[in-house]
Amino acid sequence: MPLRSLVVALAATTLGACTTLIPAFERPAAPVPASFPLAQPSEASAVAPLADTIAWRDYFADERLREVIALALDNNRDLRIAALNIERARAQYGIQRADLLPSIAVSGGQSAQRVPGDLSMSGESTVSRQYSANLGFASYELDFFGRVRSLEEQALQSYLGTEEARRSAQISLVAEVANAWLRLAADRERLALARSTLETRQQSVELVRRSLELGAVSALDLNQAETLRQTARADVARYTALVAQAENALALVVGASVPAAWLPQSLNEVVAAVPELPAGLPSEVLTRRPDILQAERALMAANASIGAARAAFFPRITLTATAGTASSTLDGLFDGGSGAWSFVPQLRLPIFEAGRLQASLDLAEIQRDINVAQYEKVVQSAFREVADALAERSTLTEQLDARRALLKATEKSFELSEARYRGGVDSYLTLLDAQRSLYGAQMELIGTRQSDATNRVALYKALGGGWQ
Repeated sequence: MPLRSLVVALAATTLGACTTLIPAFERPAAPVPASFPLAQPSEASAVAPLADTIAWRDYFADERLREVIALALDNNRDLRIAALNIERARAQYGIQRADLLPSIAVSGGQSAQRVPGDLSMSGESTVSRQYSANLGFASYELDFFGRVRSLEEQALQSYLGTEEARRSAQISLVAEVANAWLRLAADRERLALARSTLETRQQSVELVRRSLELGAVSALDLNQAETLRQTARADVARYTALVAQAENALALVVGASVPAAWLPQSLNEVVAAVPELPAGLPSEVLTRRPDILQAERALMAANASIGAARAAFFPRITLTATAGTASSTLDGLFDGGSGAWSFVPQLRLPIFEAGRLQASLDLAEIQRDINVAQYEKVVQSAFREVADALAERSTLTEQLDARRALLKATEKSFELSEARYRGGVDSYLTLLDAQRSLYGAQMELIGTRQSDATNRVALYKALGGGWQ
């Protein structure tokens, strides 16, 4: 039967790809301590969920912030590029995977040849024609040593790495949006405080001016009051610009204009409390972070390339096979007895490559070592991010308590200074100093509250939260 040889050839392809020469993969040991510093275990933390298992919609308490993050995930260009990179890698993987199977195609054609009379045995010129229709495949490699399969594995790991890159990009985007939103909330709160202070100091200037007209105070007191008023006026202008810039920054990272109803007014009740780390939480949980998984995928892809480089030292067997019909006339193409087939196996064994194959293998092994170092560096960077966030977290409660106590003390000092000034005990300069101290304490408390909120976001991000 004309198709018998083609069937035999196709059956032989199932014997290919029996094995690969890819080295056994071992995840490098993490070059970091076994546990995070300053992680305080507690009974509640033993059952607390890990940050990377908490979806960002469940983590952030403010509905407005959740809407802004959702808008950013739909419109941010960096995240869109990451998604397109996944599609590109998927297509490249599909192309490489297709090499595991033969490309079967139907072909048909005609060939015509004229032989002049002086070259013809009959002494007369002749024209010969041949028509053919065939089904078959060409140059299909039997992957006995896993060269093609190693390349397919390399493409697969690269594709999976782009998916981890997209998750990592989403984590960064969620944290960036949250921080920009918090920054805007803090700047708006500072602007509100500056406006309130300006209004209060304008009233103070009017009171001092009337007192000056009555001869109760000196011109120095009026000038000092005017100095504080102009300082507050300058702060209003500065924070007005900062609020506008914060709104622009938020719109840029979101990738679209943010509705005014979703913009924050203050820092109160913005971010839910970050769950405490489980008791005895090892630093190995960092291996769940997408950026570390991406580095691991890159290492596995480099490992697979070593298998392809090793397989290049061994023989390569390729097959070309067709089955069909051939005839000298078009109407006889499918007549009985017109069947035709061909089967062309080829063997290529490298003998002398001038060191090219060894150099390719050396290059693949060096690239694997580079990827190992890059993996370890990513792990170390991730560990430092968590450690830094924990270091700040361990002091923020004390900072907040100290700032609140300081504000309470300065408020009391201001009340006493104002009473002593009205009673004629202290000078107006003492009252102005108390006003400046109160204003500074209020601003410092806003900054510390912002640091507390952004630290929660930083710890959530550092532990791999936000990709869900």
